[in-house]
Amino acid sequence: MKFITDRTSFLNGVNIVSKAIPSSTTMDILKYIKISADNGIIKLLANDMDLAIETIIDGEVIEKGEVALEANKLNVVLRSLPDNELEIETNSKKEIVINYDKVRNSNSYIGYLETDEFPELPSYEKDDPVIISQFSLKELIRTTIFSTADNESNKIMTGELFEITGNELKVVALDGHRISIRKSELKESYNNRKVIVPAKALKEIIKILNNETDNEVLLYFNNNNIVFEFDNNIVISRLIEGEYFKIDHMLSSNYTIKVNVNKKELLDGINRAIPFIHEGEKKPVKFNFENDSLKLSIVSVDGGNNDYINIEKEGSDVIIGFNPKFIIDALKVIDDENISLYMINSKAPCFIKNEEESYIYLVLPVNL
Repeated sequence: MKFITDRTSFLNGVNIVSKAIPSSTTMDILKYIKISADNGIIKLLANDMDLAIETIIDGEVIEKGEVALEANKLNVVLRSLPDNELEIETNSKKEIVINYDKVRNSNSYIGYLETDEFPELPSYEKDDPVIISQFSLKELIRTTIFSTADNESNKIMTGELFEITGNELKVVALDGHRISIRKSELKESYNNRKVIVPAKALKEIIKILNNETDNEVLLYFNNNNIVFEFDNNIVISRLIEGEYFKIDHMLSSNYTIKVNVNKKELLDGINRAIPFIHEGEKKPVKFNFENDSLKLSIVSVDGGNNDYINIEKEGSDVIIGFNPKFIIDALKVIDDENISLYMINSKAPCFIKNEEESYIYLVLPVNL
């Protein structure tokens, strides 16, 4: 195998596929990146059996072939090299030689493995793709992913629901204490689909997606996998099996209290309470909605804080407690200057949503 590329393109490709390298595994081959050069195309592939990422890098193929290189070693070596053109070839010692300075005949060399045992990129049917802009998909994930659970005891909660209905993609995440919902309008209508995508995979995908509205992602749904095709990348994630939680009954609009408030003032007020919550504590912040004022208060063993914010309120007064982190997480990803909170009483969930319901954040109250 022999090909020519540049350090920047090679290193960028290695960084992309390395997102599918497991942090720990009993299968050594999964710590490797497969490099293949054929038909004028240079491909890099990593696959941890749940998440596979393939990318194409710029370059010229001189002699076809494929090898597997240890991902961390390759990354460290490439980072140490000057930003030059690289001539890369295999030798008879089962090494890949990276020539990075022809004038001085300077090179690095790394031992490689054959690719016989390397897990291939799963095959998939390219039928009826759902098309969405990279920006929109990235935003849908970014503004909901924090509500997934880390606890593997409930697998469904470790993923996000992707639900396509006509020309709308809805993404839902929940962890038993809160629900985050975002919706995006698609340019076309599609067959209805509903799948659960692991949050672990989505967290890696948003690191690769760019913020361009003109650049598209093609989504393919195949048996147990979802496929993301964009730019020169293919990302394939295994889906989480099972039926997602039925949450429609929790999204009732039978609220009796509506509060309009400036988002920044509310966020700043909650943040001023945070220093009085000690690490490991689950102390709630008290929200006292009375007439046209919201009092945010917290008391701890070493002090406390009282903050007053002007509001517009419809309905009765209410005192309710919340885990401040859950409210902060939602507020940080809402772009609106002013937001609306909907409540029934101190024991029922609070909704943060806009009129169009393109976003809905539900937070369960905490006993005071």
